[in-house]
Amino acid sequence: MSQTICPTSLKPTSTVTCYPTGGAAVAAHPVDEKLPALKMATSGLQHVAAMYAGVVAPPLIVGAAIGLSAADLTFLTGACLFTAGLATFLQTLGFWKIGARLPFVNGVTFAGVAPMTAIVVATEDKSDALPIIFGAVIVAGLLGFLAAPFFSKAIRFFPPVVTGSVITLIGVSLLPVAFGWAQGPDPRADDYGSTTYLTLAGITLLIVLLLRRFTRGFVKQIAVLLGLIAGTLVAIPFGVTDFGPVADADVVGFPTPFHFGAPQFQLAAILSLCVVMVVSMTESTADMLALGEIVERPADERTIAAGLRADTLGSAISPLFNGFMCSAFAQNIGLVAMTRIRSRYVVATGGGFLVLMGLCPMAASLIAVVPRPVLGGAGVVLFGSVAASGIQTLVRAGLDKDNNVLIVAVSLAVGIVPITAPEFYHAFPETAKIVLDSGISTGCVTAVVLNLLFNHLGRGREAQDVTHPMEAGEEIAAAH
Repeated sequence: MSQTICPTSLKPTSTVTCYPTGGAAVAAHPVDEKLPALKMATSGLQHVAAMYAGVVAPPLIVGAAIGLSAADLTFLTGACLFTAGLATFLQTLGFWKIGARLPFVNGVTFAGVAPMTAIVVATEDKSDALPIIFGAVIVAGLLGFLAAPFFSKAIRFFPPVVTGSVITLIGVSLLPVAFGWAQGPDPRADDYGSTTYLTLAGITLLIVLLLRRFTRGFVKQIAVLLGLIAGTLVAIPFGVTDFGPVADADVVGFPTPFHFGAPQFQLAAILSLCVVMVVSMTESTADMLALGEIVERPADERTIAAGLRADTLGSAISPLFNGFMCSAFAQNIGLVAMTRIRSRYVVATGGGFLVLMGLCPMAASLIAVVPRPVLGGAGVVLFGSVAASGIQTLVRAGLDKDNNVLIVAVSLAVGIVPITAPEFYHAFPETAKIVLDSGISTGCVTAVVLNLLFNHLGRGREAQDVTHPMEAGEEIAAAH
């Protein structure tokens, strides 16, 4: 009689891969499923479309601060796309103990923009700015790689009440990005937030919603990609769609190693980006927990350690090809949640597109044709789906306990501060603001600390059942 070997670390409701020793294997878990080529390609391209703006924004901002020429700015952007693809391969396909092997897209973390810009300002010779940044990223990446297994042990402090709060914050924190895209490409322009831009965003949102409501199967799953294409076509008569980037781009271009000079190692820059690395690892841990819930393959300590190794190794390698620090992209979690396409090979295909875009600037420019308001309309659906997934997790978190209600209430409040009051921490040092201005990080830390305080320390005192967060618990009611 043949024996069946199945993974035991998954939820009972998950579909798993079982390998009978004397027969054929049954259906694989959706995360490990290999889809037909066309579906794999279009779904992977949809992931690229969802995160493209987030990847190219940091090099554009930093490059502009340095004063790079148009050619060097294009080169830097292509390098970041190329290294994002490499980091995505590490995360989705993995090797040895590296890679979460979940449908994770990796790209340039926006948390590093402010400190990198500060390094540029502090550097007298601007030609040394990028080598100094690259040297700091390499050191931060290597230190993060060594710290990954220790950092992953924090998994025990992430029960549903914590993960649900963080997932909700991820979605809420990303929504302003979509709203900014919807208003136009340049906040300083006179037409920023014009009715034309907002109408295009609304049309794109409507198209995505109609496709999701009235179509089925594959068309329904790629509704966001179709919405982006349709929105771009609709934008042509308005004069918003610009095909100039395609005409001006080269067909082939390789990110030559150390194009901007050999890395330089300065202590202040290294310390600054080490702080960014801690923030990035905190957010990546939260993202892995969120994605694990969505794909029904919960991220355990081993998975998180492997995922953090991929993040940090990708960051350490990235500067060799003129790229910046890499991290998991939260916006693509929303795409997975909405489409329910959970295959990591789809995301790996997206990583392949990113590599090709880095090698072919003309291909990269095709995504750049999509107007920012069109991206904003689709982003409302994507990022809102992340917040909805967090709410679903909170439903299972035991909110009938007053302790858990307080944890959620305070964590969400602290995490929303940078969104609702961007200047709230203006008096703090720049290094502290790197952490404080990230609502995901502050909310995550708050949730973990409050969970320790209320649910771990002094376990003899059980949480009280309440029907409302302001209602007194049983002990208080008895005392009265």
